[in-house]
Amino acid sequence: MRLALVAMAAFCLAGCGYHVGGQGNLLPKDLKTIAVVPWNNATSQYKLSSYMAEAISREIISRTNYRVVADPAQADATISGGIANMFTSASVYDPVSGRGTGAQVMVQVQVRLVAKDGKVLFFRPNLEFRGRYEIAVDPKQYIDESQSTLDRISKDMARTVVSSILEMF
Repeated sequence: MRLALVAMAAFCLAGCGYHVGGQGNLLPKDLKTIAVVPWNNATSQYKLSSYMAEAISREIISRTNYRVVADPAQADATISGGIANMFTSASVYDPVSGRGTGAQVMVQVQVRLVAKDGKVLFFRPNLEFRGRYEIAVDPKQYIDESQSTLDRISKDMARTVVSSILEMF
């Protein structure tokens, strides 16, 4: 009986190789510094590429032990990206005036993490992120919420990308 209990305990403690999501790190062990370079922007949206690169930097700093640097020559790997498209469309209309009262924003990005030796560690050619914001019907009460929506999309993108990089998902 005692032998069976010991065997069962050993079996349970050995586990089956799974780990809690967000806790793994499948990047090379010798990776210590990551450069986040300015992103390309194929859209006409001002500062969107800056939001994206800054959000990635903040997410890496807050969630990992990697040191973020600006110069790729001083880094073990470099994250680069680009905004391929951005679409905005009205999603809710005021039935009286026919004007849009809600907008949907969709941003498509490309992200790449490349090691110093040129090996591609992570690449996603088409990631899509969405956000919504409200538009006041009365022009006197109008406040442009599009920039704060792009900031939220950037933070969502950074969380998703850094999680995907760490888990190689």
